[in-house]
Amino acid sequence: MIRLHGLRHTHATLLLAEGVPVKVVSERLGHASASITLTVHQHVHPGMGREAADRIAALLEG
Repeated sequence: MIRLHGLRHTHATLLLAEGVPVKVVSERLGHASASITLTVHQHVHPGMGREAADRIAALLEG
């Protein structure tokens, strides 16, 4: 059985994994700030740093 809190956590995790901005997810959850959302759900994308580096590299290459 999935409890309401587990469903809420899964909802946020799936949104973040799909690239929904953390500010939007934070607002949907009713968190006071996006930093709370990031702290709780930081595990979602351990490779986010690499992805960000790849994206900026692609932009700079033109």
